Amino acid sequence: MQYKVVVDEIERYLVLHQSDYPAGGSRLLREVAYDRLKDALRHANIPPGEPLSENRISKLLGISRTPVREALQMLSQEGLVEISPGRGVTVAARSFRQILDVLFIRLIIEPELTRLAAENMSSEQVALLWENLLIMEQAVEEGDRQAWSIADTAWHEILSDACPNQLLGEFVLQMRNRIHRYASIDHNLRLKQLRNGTAEHRVIVEAIAEGDAQAAATAMHEHLESLRKNLFDHLIYN
Repeated sequence: MQYKVVVDEIERYLVLHQSDYPAGGSRLLREVAYDRLKDALRHANIPPGEPLSENRISKLLGISRTPVREALQMLSQEGLVEISPGRGVTVAARSFRQILDVLFIRLIIEPELTRLAAENMSSEQVALLWENLLIMEQAVEEGDRQAWSIADTAWHEILSDACPNQLLGEFVLQMRNRIHRYASIDHNLRLKQLRNGTAEHRVIVEAIAEGDAQAAATAMHEHLESLRKNLFDHLIYN
């Protein structure tokens, strides 16, 4: 029964967001499968540790099993799924220690990424940060965690794209992917925490818009400290 719930969640998300991925173009099928599965794994309400079926995913995407398998291998390298003999493919699960380890790394490198991005960000990128922030604020008021999660991911991707150190930007996003579901779409996470987190995003954008890169970096550090405390409390007391 639980497996059916997981399949239904993936299918529901892929159908709802079909228009986000127009057909055609020259992209390889594994890239299409990778993007769509990555999106679903980050934003659909799929519990960690649940099994994924290559056959079912292949049918849902209308793509043969080989590119789906290649996409799952790519997602495994990013920490979104786990592939193991005997168990097949499962949604990645994180131990309490692993979550804290990722947050420790983010606290070291993400404020610096924010400082560099703030110093190099174009007016168009700043406008996109504001746009996704407004979506997040509206999603919080409507209690729409999935919409919040999608906008939050886009917000952080814009920030990473603006970083002149491409390797740093890519690494920060990989670290986010490893714990993203714990920080955004967990339905036990209080809306108050999402609201506070969104307000912290606003402080960062305001600092960037004002041209104060150091203030933006400091605000990102405070945001991550708040996230660590929220996750610590949530994992300990639930």
